[in-house]
Amino acid sequence: MNTNKLNLTLRIWRQKNANTPGKFVDYKVSVSPDSSFLEMLDDINNELESKNQDPIAFESDCREGICGTCGLVIQGHPHGPIPRIATCQLHMRNFKDGETIYVEPFRAKAFPIIKDLMVDRSAFDKIQQAGGYISINTGSAPDGNAIPIPKEVASEAMDAATCIGCGACVAACKNASAMLFVSAKVSQFALLPQGQSERYERVQRMVKVMDELGFGSCSNTYACEAECPKGISIKNIARMNRDYIVAKIAKEEVV
Repeated sequence: MNTNKLNLTLRIWRQKNANTPGKFVDYKVSVSPDSSFLEMLDDINNELESKNQDPIAFESDCREGICGTCGLVIQGHPHGPIPRIATCQLHMRNFKDGETIYVEPFRAKAFPIIKDLMVDRSAFDKIQQAGGYISINTGSAPDGNAIPIPKEVASEAMDAATCIGCGACVAACKNASAMLFVSAKVSQFALLPQGQSERYERVQRMVKVMDELGFGSCSNTYACEAECPKGISIKNIARMNRDYIVAKIAKEEVV
């Protein structure tokens, strides 16, 4: 274990609730390079609580890069400056001694601040509830080889399904767009035979709710893909847009 300590200044966003103004507050820390970023925040909170001060509110759960709840903007990057990781996987050895580190919540109209670094990401749940599922009765589990699926198609569907719904794509986009998240959830079904019966209804429902919740339009800067901890491809956005157009044309023809 590395016994050398890093002396850092943390400028952390503190905000009591969504209706009160917030500000950056400085915290001086001396931390092991082997500590994770969240462990460092835990240490700060332990010290604050020992002084009967309000701890910094932030979210985490699995701390294994799986659940996506730990999203923070660190040095201007969702999840921090290291690509393809969640905040919980960021370690202090990635910073330099004496560095000043800015820590902020994900900022988007659709992600209102709850307190400090915590935001309400239930908008993603509402989008999922609108169509991120297969509702047909499939009966008992079929044999794994009963429906042949080309390897490249199955792999692409699995790549889309690896989205952890953290919201980094929204935080990275200058328009706070949720297109990468929604397109990943659309694609994981649209690529497979089991998702075909509801394919075009699904995309219309999910896009409709996404727009109603106040997410912006795609900025086409690829920032979402660059900051995504799972590397979700923007090819999914193109697929979702094609499906949406086909669905709209088909609907107009029926009318």
